Amino acid sequence: MPPKKASPKDASKVTVRQTASPIRRKSDQRATLIGLGLNRIGRTAVLNDTPSVRGMIAKVAHMVEVVE
Repeated sequence: MPPKKASPKDASKVTVRQTASPIRRKSDQRATLIGLGLNRIGRTAVLNDTPSVRGMIAKVAHMVEVVE
């Protein structure tokens, strides 16, 4: 029997809060914020903790914080 795949409910989550404005930032950083579901200072988003999401957070680490 093949191993059971983890369902989206079982996936761990990460909460991210935007702390800085995307004004005068590169367009790819703005697009990354939008991809994370953020576009205003103070907004939070709960996302699945995947390598791609962690990479997006790392790209805009100077504008977001991970809330534990």
